[in-house]
Amino acid sequence: MQPNQPQPTDWQQPSPSPAAAPFGSPTEDISAPLPTANGAQPVVAGQVSAPAEDEYSSPDLDQLDDSEAASSDDVALLRWQGTEYVHSGRSVKWYIIFAIVTVLAIVGAIMLLKSITFAILIPVMVVALLVYVRRAPDVLQYIMSRKGIHVNDKLFTYDQFKSFSVVSFNGSHSVVLVPRKRFQIGQTLYFPEEIGEQLVDMLAERMPMKETSPDAIDRLLAKLHL
Repeated sequence: MQPNQPQPTDWQQPSPSPAAAPFGSPTEDISAPLPTANGAQPVVAGQVSAPAEDEYSSPDLDQLDDSEAASSDDVALLRWQGTEYVHSGRSVKWYIIFAIVTVLAIVGAIMLLKSITFAILIPVMVVALLVYVRRAPDVLQYIMSRKGIHVNDKLFTYDQFKSFSVVSFNGSHSVVLVPRKRFQIGQTLYFPEEIGEQLVDMLAERMPMKETSPDAIDRLLAKLHL
């Protein structure tokens, strides 16, 4: 042992310190969620967040009902085919008589009416009439539904007509729909005889039926094969 060296002191046991909580102070609630970045709340296991109202919007039942009702109104109740008009056959004799009448009309316009313009107009009208009567009628597709009658791609609703009548003449059968408006053109629908009873019954449920017969003009045109 060297001189002037400090002597060791007796070892002393340190004073015990109170036990501390493993995380934070004893008064801190460890069950509180820990803060996350950007202020977002952590997701706790076992909890499912409900989707926002606009994320999964439920369909409008009223709109579905309206669309289903509209589609059910367009369901075909009856289908048939019919010609645009009745096509009449014409013999050679008919064309000879037609030519004679045309010549007499031209002469009468020149001699009696003193109208050269009308005499020139007569052959033009005759040619247009011949082109029309020689044209074969188109075959139309008819569909009857709760909404109306479809003629090809055009729809005629029932409220456009105030009544209908059935006309049978020279072996052809047709339904004439009388319009409500004064200057609106009526519709003539030709149909085969086998569906006549069903067609008339279905129309009678939707509008009144009136008895009618071909007028004088129709009978005249039928005799002239026009």
